[in-house]
Amino acid sequence: MKINHMKKILIIRNESSEGGGLLYEVLREMNISADEIDLAAGIPFPSPLDYGALIVLGGPDSANDTTEKMIAEIARIQEALKAGIPYLGICLGLQILVKSAGGKVVKSPVKETGFRGPDGELFCIELTEAGKNDPLFENLGDNFPVFQLHGETVEPADSMTVLGIGKLCRNQIVKVADKAYGIQCHFELTREMFVQWMDEVEDLKAIDQEKCVEDFCSFFEEYMFTGKQLFRNFLKIAGY
Repeated sequence: MKINHMKKILIIRNESSEGGGLLYEVLREMNISADEIDLAAGIPFPSPLDYGALIVLGGPDSANDTTEKMIAEIARIQEALKAGIPYLGICLGLQILVKSAGGKVVKSPVKETGFRGPDGELFCIELTEAGKNDPLFENLGDNFPVFQLHGETVEPADSMTVLGIGKLCRNQIVKVADKAYGIQCHFELTREMFVQWMDEVEDLKAIDQEKCVEDFCSFFEEYMFTGKQLFRNFLKIAGY
């Protein structure tokens, strides 16, 4: 079996039930090792300096929280940014990234939940011109349907680049540094994670679950391809 001798990746969970999903499938395919830290279980955020990349997942916290957990998390992410460590944030991971780098996190104009907005239309991300030319989206289309679960959004600083926008919540994908990205949507869901979240997450229980399941099934293959390709592109950017 081929052994990958590159540095491990550090994956941070902000909620015990919100794991890496598809990310782990790609890491196994590429024989890349990772350490996972569950902050919700009280495990401290280690220094990112010994890792080849940092991935921060979603969770119910706010980047504006003044808890010991969030203060420490922002400090570690600032440490990673200062060192130029490749970073990928998902949902809350995007919001903490933007906050850590001088942007703002505010209440979203619309609480985005599931695959469709209050208007019944699918949540779709459309790449900006900068996004179309960014290696994070190599071999992907200019727009794609996404799964959302958030009540806050970001206001990027002038130094940041918006790579993808949404119809209701505009700033969906933000590039903070050369190899530091944040994505508002969840592109990492497996079938098992989707079923678990639909059973356990209160906001998802409040929507039309039958329609949400129907949507997931209708473009499952596209969803899987998009998520895996996006993560492979990030790993390539990170030097793996």
